[in-house]
Amino acid sequence: QTVELGYLTGGLSWKADYVAELNSDETQLDLTGWITLNNQSGTSYNNAKLQLVAGDVNQVQPRLLGRSVPQFEMMSKSMVAEDSSVVEESLFEYHLYSLNRQTTLENKQIKQVSLLSANAVPVTKQFLLRGNDYYYNSSYGELGQKMKIAVYVEFDNSEKAHLGMPLPKGIIRVYKNDSKGNAQFVGEDNIDHTPKNEDISLKLGDAFDITADKKQTDFKKVRHYKPHNVAYESAYEINLKNAKSEAVTVTVREPVPGEWKVLKENHPHTKTAAGTAEWQVTIPAESKTTLNYRVLVQY
Repeated sequence: QTVELGYLTGGLSWKADYVAELNSDETQLDLTGWITLNNQSGTSYNNAKLQLVAGDVNQVQPRLLGRSVPQFEMMSKSMVAEDSSVVEESLFEYHLYSLNRQTTLENKQIKQVSLLSANAVPVTKQFLLRGNDYYYNSSYGELGQKMKIAVYVEFDNSEKAHLGMPLPKGIIRVYKNDSKGNAQFVGEDNIDHTPKNEDISLKLGDAFDITADKKQTDFKKVRHYKPHNVAYESAYEINLKNAKSEAVTVTVREPVPGEWKVLKENHPHTKTAAGTAEWQVTIPAESKTTLNYRVLVQY
């Protein structure tokens, strides 16, 4: 008999937790994942076979019960275990994770079981300065001093990258060894349910040694032509500073409203989406680089 514990009894839940360790030059990471089981149901489960369904399952919530249905379903049934691994398979539009060993889960107990282990996963690091769209249709002066540059690490959930397993949503905590070999926490981020062959991008924090000063250097209303009702021309200066002992490349991402065109720039931009311009700006070690651009926006 199969008992759907997560739905019928309540108080029994699970989540995925991950730990990643970056190598010394931050080009690879080792990733370990666990399933954390939490039994607050008031009942103990002895020698149970657990199957865990991950996905965004639509469920009707009875109004009179006054409680929400758990996002993850947990099922338990008696079965002789053959090994201690976790087997993943597709189930409708979700993914099923089966623990191939019996486990006992006492009432009010939290237990972890291994989900995955992957070594030498290639990663890239990105420095990102993200702008706003409000200053393209009005006059402003200074837009920010010592602005924070966000730091991301990105990797591919593929077999080629030593992964390739559908990953349940959870928190990935990232560490890196210091000069004495001690693991130091460098940031964490949530991931959603991630299919095989999808990219994963983790925001770990803001760079200490890279900052930006940004200002609008010109703004004027210009002549417009039908079908547009109004047109603005504005110019910007972004001073990117790098105190590191090596060169870095910063992605400047600007959400530009309306119908727009870059009229002048000292670094080439890429139109990455209908309303997004991006510049890749390299800053030498212990130096600074200035990005200047002028843009026409029409509504």
